Amino acid sequence: MMPRLLARLRLAAALLAATAAGHAAVVAGGTVYSKRYETTLLSDPQPLAKPAATLALGRKLKVEEVRGIWLRVRDGAQAGWVFSGNVSESRPAENKGLDGLPLAASPTTATAAARPLAPAAADYAVRRHLGDSRRDLDWLLQACHAVTPGEVEQFLLQNKKGEYQ
Repeated sequence: MMPRLLARLRLAAALLAATAAGHAAVVAGGTVYSKRYETTLLSDPQPLAKPAATLALGRKLKVEEVRGIWLRVRDGAQAGWVFSGNVSESRPAENKGLDGLPLAASPTTATAAARPLAPAAADYAVRRHLGDSRRDLDWLLQACHAVTPGEVEQFLLQNKKGEYQ
């Protein structure tokens, strides 16, 4: 079960990277918006270039130049290169994440969340063979925490994903 889950995660990551590269064409003189909480502008159109500036979510950016998947953008006095997958042609909603879900915390209280499952829910999990779900989730979280940012960067570089395309 674990290897199948890992394969699905890899597929999802690959599809996400491909989607980021497939954005509509942006032209010099156009406008884009930063779609990450912190979008780093780089000094050169290369993934490992020195950071030139950091922008917040939803900043309106003027596109000065386009080089393949890289855009030279400006926000007032701040300018630099950004991977096109990190910007959007429409302004992102500030109350929603990149997945479109609200950022606000759930109204569920800590007391309600700490309650055990109702017997009917536990029976459903057994009938649907979901008894190992907690263990699977724990394994997934442990595996995710074991991956370092450097390993992710190396994976993207070796497989020509994201800004390394």
